[in-house]
This record gives sequence, C-alpha cells and structure tokens, in this order.
Amino acid sequence: MAFSYDAIKNRDFAPVEQNYTQKDTILYALGLGFGSEPTNPDHLQYVYENGLRALPFMAVVLGYPGFWMREPSTGIDWVKVLHGEQRLRLHRPLPTSGRVIGYSKIKSIVDKGASKGAIVVTERVLRNADNGEDLATIEQVSFLRGNGGFSTPEQPGDTLEPYPNAIADRAPDHVMEIATRPEMALIYRLCADDNALHADPAVARAAGFDRPILHGLASYGVAGRAILAAWCDNDPTRLHALNVRFTAPVYPGETLRVESWNENGVIGFRVYVTERNIMVLNNGYAEIS
Repeated sequence: MAFSYDAIKNRDFAPVEQNYTQKDTILYALGLGFGSEPTNPDHLQYVYENGLRALPFMAVVLGYPGFWMREPSTGIDWVKVLHGEQRLRLHRPLPTSGRVIGYSKIKSIVDKGASKGAIVVTERVLRNADNGEDLATIEQVSFLRGNGGFSTPEQPGDTLEPYPNAIADRAPDHVMEIATRPEMALIYRLCADDNALHADPAVARAAGFDRPILHGLASYGVAGRAILAAWCDNDPTRLHALNVRFTAPVYPGETLRVESWNENGVIGFRVYVTERNIMVLNNGYAEIS
C-alpha cells in the first residue's frame, strides 16, 4: 500500500484496556535498576509492596497500541522507523495497580522532504477506567526515514510544534551517574517492548549492533530516576512532565551521566554514556514542583 497522509492522520485506534498489578509496577522499577541498593528507602518505595509507589513515567508503557506502523496497510517503511522523541505530561499520580484505557490518535504528520523522511506524532491519553480521570498524556515522535516527499498542494502535511528547551548556557547545576545493569534489557522487555533486538545477539548483529541494545524508553526511565533524585527528593508526585530526544543507543551495563539545569522549576537535561563519551539523550525537559 502507498503511504497516505489522510489514511494515517485519520487512523482509528481501538481503545487499549490494560489491567496492571503491584507486581507489574515493581517489575517496571526493577527494569530501570531500582533495587540495586536494596536497603535504600528511595529504592524500596518502588520495589517493595509495603508502602509501594508507582514511578510516574511508567505511564509510557501503559495502554500502548503496539507497533501499528508495521501493518502493510499503512504504507510505512517500518524498517526505517526510528523513535525520535518521547513526551509525557502527568495529570495526577499513577495508582500502583488498576485498570487503565489508552486512547490514541495521530496528532501530526510532517513532511521533511523526499530525501529527509517524515515525522509522525502519536498522542495517547491514559485514563483511569474506573473513574474516568485522565492520568497522563503521552506523545511518541517517530521518524519515518523512508516516507518523506508525500505532500502536495492538496495534501500539504502538518507543521511540528516547537520543542521546549531548558538547557542553559552554563555548567550543569547537577551531575549524576547511574550504572545500568547487564541484564537490564532482559528485565525491561518483560514489562514493555519484547523486540528481540534487546535480547538476541544474532538479531542485534543483523541490525548493525555489537550486541543487544537497551530500550530507548529504559534510558528515558533512568534519566527520570536522576531527575527524581536530584530535583524531587525522590517524591514521584513532584514530577509533572518528562520529555527527551533520542540521539544514540545504549548498551546494557554502561553508565549514564545525567547533566541537568534548573530554571525555576523547569529542568533541562542531557545524558551521556561515560564509557564512550557519547550523548544518548538530548533536549531533556522536565517540569517539577
């Protein structure tokens, strides 16, 4: 099928209902490395059912519609799709267990040109199925490297909203290093993306990597860990937004260095792999109280 702006922009997503338990909440936290300090109260609050709290950015794995871009009817060259950015806005704290419904829609499709690809922004509202309250709004920005050049005067495509940038032109106000664990991708894939790229060495080599890579959203979650620790006193209710732009993959076992700046409650941050001195997350943006 040919790529069609109209067909994708008006795609009808079925609501995704999901029941999750405290065990799922704990597994998500373990998949981000919490529990590596098993007697630390800041870790235990996310991995122990006595006084359990949910990490706010767990919202990104709930009510997910799946990798719909792989369907032939979309006309999307899915092999060339990259996860470009992840955005999250929290409306209220996540329950540690419950029933949620994800309502997805296509927010925008931007034509960058035949040689530059296209950008698709998928918006998902996560709602408490029991009381109808909105819990979070999630945006996933996908870079379609093989689908640019579709726009015409009759079908011009959309424009991309400006990306907020809070990274200041000075030395970071705070620097934190968090070591990822060698088995982190194997744990994280149990609560989110089970793509073999994150587990099977042969699949990873076929994709051009030395070994399985860490999920981008796992790196995103580790960055969230640093923001909670540095600027929220490890209180998950104080984080209200968390956005990142993905720039390079991370290998499980590498150390992430999170550099952050506080501009009156708006946190800008970048993330580097210390072993390779390469930036893996850029334009990080968080809102705290």
